[in-house]
Amino acid sequence: MPSADDARDWFAGRLPEDWFTDITVTADREEITVIGTLPDEGVSGAEAEGRIGRFRSETRDQRIEIALEAQARYQRKVSWGVRLGDTEALFTHVAAPVMTRLRQPERQVLDTLVDAGVARSRSDALSWCVRLVGQHADEWLGQLREAMAEVDKLRGEGPAV
Repeated sequence: MPSADDARDWFAGRLPEDWFTDITVTADREEITVIGTLPDEGVSGAEAEGRIGRFRSETRDQRIEIALEAQARYQRKVSWGVRLGDTEALFTHVAAPVMTRLRQPERQVLDTLVDAGVARSRSDALSWCVRLVGQHADEWLGQLREAMAEVDKLRGEGPAV
């Protein structure tokens, strides 16, 4: 699979200059998510939602064209989102299945969340747990990603096998 390390730069060079004031591009094995920040004109609430909806419909054809180019380049689906002030909306996203094996104590945690009405299913409960860990371990996960990037860099500098 091609590296997506340059995806932010690629999108920055490919997107129309008047669309966003800033973009955030995140990538994993299945998906590249592009979230653009619209120029903030002091709008919020329903007005922001309306402006985001207008942007979504007016740029649909161009976003599809750009996504198809990116999908050919990076071999991943492209998802879009927009931020305007405090309002953020994802237009599309991939919900990729992930297979896991859990022992009874872990399954009981999921079942407790389902029984308490926190989640609709074990799958939903597992997703809820992953989001919760992500929120509370953000700094540690960031450090781990930086360390992995450094290992990849060192591997690239090492002797060829």
